[in-house]
Amino acid sequence: MPSVILPQPRDPRFITIRRGGTLTDPDHRLLAVWAVECAEHALPLFEAVSEDDRPRQALEVARAWIRGEAKMTEAHNAAFVANAAARETSGAAKFAALAVGQAVAVAHVAAHELGAAAYAIRAARAAVPEPAGDAAARAERDWQRDRLPEAIRALVLDDQRLRDSICWNVFSD
Repeated sequence: MPSVILPQPRDPRFITIRRGGTLTDPDHRLLAVWAVECAEHALPLFEAVSEDDRPRQALEVARAWIRGEAKMTEAHNAAFVANAAARETSGAAKFAALAVGQAVAVAHVAAHELGAAAYAIRAARAAVPEPAGDAAARAERDWQRDRLPEAIRALVLDDQRLRDSICWNVFSD
């Protein structure tokens, strides 16, 4: 089961306006797009050791939610399915599937965006022997940051700074 990496209290910047926060629907969808990209980048590490298609199918549900073609509850349920696939693996594969679960969960709680990125970084680190792990993690983090849409870039980078300590310090050098 994934560690809890959500802040308490919740950051209102990651709560939608209709629920009392400041997050707009377009920015919520951008967070989901970025989280899906992060998870999909790590997914080959899962697929290299498993024929289980649940994580890939979960990403399809996330994409459908982004397009407005799936309900939040469908995405929420798909996140649990991806996490179940993670429980059947270990190492880089497990972290990759957990990244998918977090990415899909962004539809339900936008702050899961950072979990998708953090687990993908952990997958990259676990996929290579030491001492190359730190370099692989930094490369993954930088790859992710290069793909941040400008509209949410400052928000995500600040979130990385604020939650780095509860995300295994994967966002700092």
